[in-house]
Amino acid sequence: MVYQGSKEIIEKGRTDWVTVGFYLLFVLLGWLNIYAASFDLENASSMFDLSSRAGMQLVWIGTSLIIAFSLLKIEVGFYETYSFVFYLVGIALLLLTLVVAHEINGSRSWLIIGPVRLQPAEFMKFIIALSLARVFNGYNFRLLERNNLLIVCGIILLPVILVIAQSETGTALVYLSLILVLYREGLPGGVLFMGIAAVVYFVLGIKFSDVQVGILSKGELITLILIIVFAAAMVWNYLKRKREVFTILLMATTVFLVSYLISFFNVKIDWGITAIIAISLVAIYLLLLFFQHRKKSYLFIISFLLGSFLFLESVEYVFYDVLQPHQQMRIKVTLGMEQDLSGAGYHVGQSKIAIGSGGLTGKGFLNGTQTKLKYVPEQDTDFIFCTIGEEHGFIGSAIVLLLFLVFILRLLNLAERQTSTFGRVYGYGVVSIFIFHLMVNIGMVIGIMPVIGIPLPFFSYGGSSLWGFTILLFIFLRIDKSRKRN
Repeated sequence: MVYQGSKEIIEKGRTDWVTVGFYLLFVLLGWLNIYAASFDLENASSMFDLSSRAGMQLVWIGTSLIIAFSLLKIEVGFYETYSFVFYLVGIALLLLTLVVAHEINGSRSWLIIGPVRLQPAEFMKFIIALSLARVFNGYNFRLLERNNLLIVCGIILLPVILVIAQSETGTALVYLSLILVLYREGLPGGVLFMGIAAVVYFVLGIKFSDVQVGILSKGELITLILIIVFAAAMVWNYLKRKREVFTILLMATTVFLVSYLISFFNVKIDWGITAIIAISLVAIYLLLLFFQHRKKSYLFIISFLLGSFLFLESVEYVFYDVLQPHQQMRIKVTLGMEQDLSGAGYHVGQSKIAIGSGGLTGKGFLNGTQTKLKYVPEQDTDFIFCTIGEEHGFIGSAIVLLLFLVFILRLLNLAERQTSTFGRVYGYGVVSIFIFHLMVNIGMVIGIMPVIGIPLPFFSYGGSSLWGFTILLFIFLRIDKSRKRN
């Protein structure tokens, strides 16, 4: 049916079958690799055997397809109207899980209903994305207004807190990836930059924490120098004042150079104090510039400078006193500070061996020795990618990654073509979640990221995961189908 208006035509749209085709392909490849990862050489079973992992995944696939095509039949207004109701139900389930769930593999995130285990945190991904889309779609909504920004942050952070309480740090980080949506909708790039800077500070502060250079560690010294460089770069970015940028860098360099020259007179130099003096002088200089020019950008840069310093000083406390010992060990293994091949590094070590043994073309379907002999823990869930690497080699792994790349680019295209704020924001929420899962899962399998229990979308075994990703994707496809065409 077509409704003719003054400037636009609203027509019954078509489902994006290209994206549906990617979904079906990923689900099929996931099922085959789950069968390969869980295949028992001594007690071989059919991939249709419901008592096996592959058989159960087939059940989850069947139910997911029913859910997927049911979602395409629901009027799009339903998702927007009841998004906040979904959010309240999701929060209630997270609270219920926190109270009644039993501990499984160190976390309390599963609700057991008879033979079925469900993880409510998986479904909060699409619920948070819907709620954000509903808020952004409000009349005359402006993200940078204080109350609006608080509401948006609250929608994201409340589930984060509840999931962290369940010891599901990985899922909490997935929720935080939705900050990319805020950036797309007008959040200043400086906020995103501060988030990236915080990660860099944390890594440097921990990586080189064992070597002291006076009152600071080597990591803290390097980070303080980096903070000064960042501050100078921000002065150029926001104010375009070359002279002030040059003065900041010259001031800091002079402090270190003078200290270095003094050391030739048999005076012991505390390089930690030297760095603190340098950053203090830069802060004072920026404060004087603010009083001279009365530009708020100087206050923002000063806040960044001091905030970075305080964050750096809290890094070691958070790492050693807040994180659990197994989380500390995973980070240390990832940063190369520890080997621990029989403990926290065992998963990654065996995964690397499996992927490396696949070579260029792989060992062939069901011929992977590392996976068949069960050397790789969680090889059909979080570490499913190592099965792909071992049995299909570099070529097979590259093909899977290229397929995911095209899939993500397709979703970006769908998000950008939305004619409503609701559709665009939800679309970018979907993209953010998929990108984060892919980046972290493959990163931890090849050893460049900590092991935090993030499944590979559509490939990892599990009903909650598959249902969650299916609902996340097909709600977006339904929204795209109903978009207005000018």
